Amino acid sequence: MDTQDKQDPQDSQEPQGPHDTQDARPVLEGPDIARVLTRIAHEIVERAKGADDVVLLGIPTRGVFLGRRLAAKLEQITDRKIPVGSLDITMYRDDLRMHPPRALARTEIPGDGIDGKLVVLVDDVLFSGRTIRAALDALNDIGRPRAVQLAVLVDRGHRELPIRADYVGKNLPTSLRETVKVQLAEEDGRDTVLLGVRQTAPGAQH
Repeated sequence: MDTQDKQDPQDSQEPQGPHDTQDARPVLEGPDIARVLTRIAHEIVERAKGADDVVLLGIPTRGVFLGRRLAAKLEQITDRKIPVGSLDITMYRDDLRMHPPRALARTEIPGDGIDGKLVVLVDDVLFSGRTIRAALDALNDIGRPRAVQLAVLVDRGHRELPIRADYVGKNLPTSLRETVKVQLAEEDGRDTVLLGVRQTAPGAQH
């Protein structure tokens, strides 16, 4: 959710215009997304030495779907059920006063909690880093994991905070005039990542 180019206004961190997707071209298609999620799952298992204590928490909206897909791939690799949930960061955002009220999403923490666990936050696009900062604040109110890692489908650059992803599906250098839109079948009816040129003036970057 660390992007300013979401399909869902509730997820957006900048104004959306009717021409935001004009001339957008796909940079990842469904099979590509499946492949990078498989790679990330293997990387998690390797770094976590088996993923015994891994808990996946997706950041709404599309991060939740990606988290569930990652959990399924991890189960295929490890033959173990991987705890997966969601983490709403709405009330921890630093731009609440600058944008219209947002509907709260759901926070669902697996039954065994996150204390002492390796929590992997999952999101679709990493941009400024402010969404992840909010997610870390939200985690702090829930429990005390032994470590926190970050997995993102796309890293588009332009960081404003010293935050980096541990697992990246695709590094996609962009300009601030470009838009990155992730569409997933669960929400949008198809899997694709679109790169386009913004036709409306950029808003505040978060």
